[in-house]
Amino acid sequence: MDYVWILAALAGGYLVGSLSFAVIVSRAMGLADPRSYGSGNPGATNVLRSGSKPAAILTLALDALKGYLPVLAVLAFGPRVGLGENTAAFVGLAAFAGHLWPLFFRFQGGKGVATAAGALLAINPWLGLATLLTWIIIAAFFRYSSLASLVAAGFAPFYQALIWGIEPPLLAIGIMSVLLIWRHEGNIRKLLAGTESKLGQKAAPPGPLQGVDRPHARHGHHPHKHPKGHH
Repeated sequence: MDYVWILAALAGGYLVGSLSFAVIVSRAMGLADPRSYGSGNPGATNVLRSGSKPAAILTLALDALKGYLPVLAVLAFGPRVGLGENTAAFVGLAAFAGHLWPLFFRFQGGKGVATAAGALLAINPWLGLATLLTWIIIAAFFRYSSLASLVAAGFAPFYQALIWGIEPPLLAIGIMSVLLIWRHEGNIRKLLAGTESKLGQKAAPPGPLQGVDRPHARHGHHPHKHPKGHH
């Protein structure tokens, strides 16, 4: 096997994963940078907090595709140069890592849920669908994207091991799951504290009065200034 092809495939997966579509789509649609409001996470869930569903849906689709297409490319064309399913799985992991630490965006990326889902769907469509269904069920019942992502990430390697066996792609899937859970550390704390934002909850982009949430602080009105003639 030519290791140059393996390295090239991994590098290609990482570079594709480094395209932060939450930022790219938001800029293209004239929205605020998703890193500047809400959770600060450049992902579809945070883009949804801008109030633009089309932007969130487009971000979700493109983030999933950047995990799906590199894996699919290796599965389709890799056998010609000796690349198999195991390499394809690690290319999916490389794309996922690119989303977490994007080369083109100062290595400040998202949590990788959609990209991981796309990679899983390409590695094993039935595994991807089972993991996606787990996410949908938890999200529908509890309305927390982060909780749904954590549960789905926890179940993915177990689905692979219990249903399809201890196959080579399991290692890449397991690493992806561990990294995804680790990236949700802040969300875990918020969930435990009861302060986590629910799905669809808007977060206004920061402006000059960021952090000021009192109505009387706007339009130059001050709480302790009485109108003339009244004491």
